[in-house]
Amino acid sequence: MNYCSHCGKPVTHRIPDGDNRHRYVCEHCNRVHYENPRIVAGTIPVWNNQILLCRRAIEPRRGYWTLPAGFMENAETTVEAAVRETLEEALAEVTVDGLYTVLDVPHIDQVHMFFRATLTDGQFGAGEESLDAQLFGYDDIPWDELAFPTIRETLEHFIRDQMEEHFPVRLGDIRRKLGQ
Repeated sequence: MNYCSHCGKPVTHRIPDGDNRHRYVCEHCNRVHYENPRIVAGTIPVWNNQILLCRRAIEPRRGYWTLPAGFMENAETTVEAAVRETLEEALAEVTVDGLYTVLDVPHIDQVHMFFRATLTDGQFGAGEESLDAQLFGYDDIPWDELAFPTIRETLEHFIRDQMEEHFPVRLGDIRRKLGQ
C-alpha cells in the first residue's frame, strides 16, 4: 500500500501507538489501514451419496478439482457466500445442512469454511469459473488432482464422518511446510 484510501496521501508502515503489529498508517489523517484474513466459503454438495466437484477454469490450480467455493463478498453471510459460490461455479442450488470445516491458512491470510449441503434437484453444470462439474462416488474422488490442501482435508473428514453418520464441526489449520 502506498497511499491512504481515505485521503490519498502517502502512508508509512509502522507499529501504531497502542498496537503490536506493523500496519499502514497515514501520517496526514491518522487512519490506520488494517489488513485482515479473507474468508473463503464453500459447500460439500451431495446427491445420492456422491460429491459434486468442479474442475477449475482459473488460476491458481487451473484444471484441478475443487469443491465449489470462493471469497466472501461484503454484505453477505458465510452461508450466503457458500450458496452463491456453488451456484456460480457448479450451476447448482443447494440446501445447507450445517457448518462442517473451518480451516485457517495463515501463510496466505485466509480462512476456509465449508458447509455440508444437499443438491436441491440434482441439477448442476460448469459455471463460468469451471471447466467441468461432476458427481464423484467416495471411491472415485480424484485425490491426486485436488486443487488445495483444504479441499483434501475437508473431503477426508467428510468421507470418514459419513461412514459414522456423525458430522462434528472440524477445526484445523493448513500450514506451509518448510521449503514450499
